[in-house]
Amino acid sequence: MAVYTHVDEDALADFLAHYDVGDVVAFKGIAEGVENSNFLLQTERGSYILTLYEKRVNRDELPFFLGLMGHLANKGLACPTPITGDDGKALRELCGRPAALISFLRGLSVVRPSPAHCASVGRGMAEMHMAVADFGMSRNNGLGLAGWRQLANACRDQAEQVRPGLMSMIDDELAWLDTAWPKVLPSGVIHADLFPDNVFFIGEQLTGLIDFYFACNDFLAYDLAIAMNAWCFESDRSFNATKTRRLLAGYQSVRPLEPAEIDALPALARGAALRFLLTRLYDWVNQVEGALVRPKDPSEYVEKLLFHRRVKNPGEYGL
Repeated sequence: MAVYTHVDEDALADFLAHYDVGDVVAFKGIAEGVENSNFLLQTERGSYILTLYEKRVNRDELPFFLGLMGHLANKGLACPTPITGDDGKALRELCGRPAALISFLRGLSVVRPSPAHCASVGRGMAEMHMAVADFGMSRNNGLGLAGWRQLANACRDQAEQVRPGLMSMIDDELAWLDTAWPKVLPSGVIHADLFPDNVFFIGEQLTGLIDFYFACNDFLAYDLAIAMNAWCFESDRSFNATKTRRLLAGYQSVRPLEPAEIDALPALARGAALRFLLTRLYDWVNQVEGALVRPKDPSEYVEKLLFHRRVKNPGEYGL
C-alpha cells in the first residue's frame, strides 16, 4: 500500500455520495507498499480502505481482483470485501484513477514473524487455494519468466549502480530457470504476494489476508515458495528452517503437497527470489518523485537468491 495520488475533500465527498456509509470522521493515506494509492477512511458507520489503482495495474483486470476478494469472502475466508455503491458497482473512478472502497479488517501485520505465525500463514494459504478451486475467472501471471526478462532488460543500464556484477547474476539466473522451471504442477489462483505486511494477526491468530492485486493463475507451490522467501529469513538475512517446516506443515494440514511439488521447491524458491529482486530493482531505479512511498532495497533478495542457489535438494530447507 502507498499514496501516489492526492484526494481532496470535494473529490472524496463526490465519490462517497454513491455509498451509504455515513459522514467522514477521518481520512488519511497509508504509506506502506509500492503499488496503489491507499487511504484509511473512517466514517460514522465504520472503517474502510479506499484504493486508487495506479498505472501499473491494468484496469481491465480489476474485475478479476475484486471478484476474487468477493468470492473468498463469500467462502468465509478473512479477506477484504469490495463495497458496492447505490448502483451495485464496486469499481468507479476517483481523481482520474479507477477506485474501490473495501471493507476494513481488524489486526496487525507482524514485523518479526514467529514459527506459529508461519504455520498460520501456511494454513491460510492452503484454505485460500482450496476456496478458489471453483472461482470462475482466471488471470495470467504477467510476472512469470517472460515478465522477469522484460524487467531485467528495463534495468540493464542501471543495475550495476546498485551492486557490481548484478546484471550478470540476473542473466545467469534467467538462463538456469529457462531449463529448470517446472512444466507441470498443480495449478490454480494464487495470491503471489503474501508477505507479512499482507497478513493480519491478533496475537498469533490470523485475522486477514489482504492486497490481492498480484493474484493470478500459476503453480500452487510457487505461492509457498514466495512465502518461504518472505517469512522464513531473519532480519540478518539468515534462513530459518524451523519457520519453513512450520509454514509447510501448516499448509499440508489443509492441502498435502504432491511429491513433484516438494521436489520443485528449490527451483520455485529461486524463481520467487529473482521475481522480487527484479521488481524491487525496477522500483529502486525508477522512483516516483513526491510519492509517499519507500522503495524496498533489492539487495535483500540478492542475498536470498544466493542462498537458494546453494540449495541442492528440498531437505536442505529442513523438510
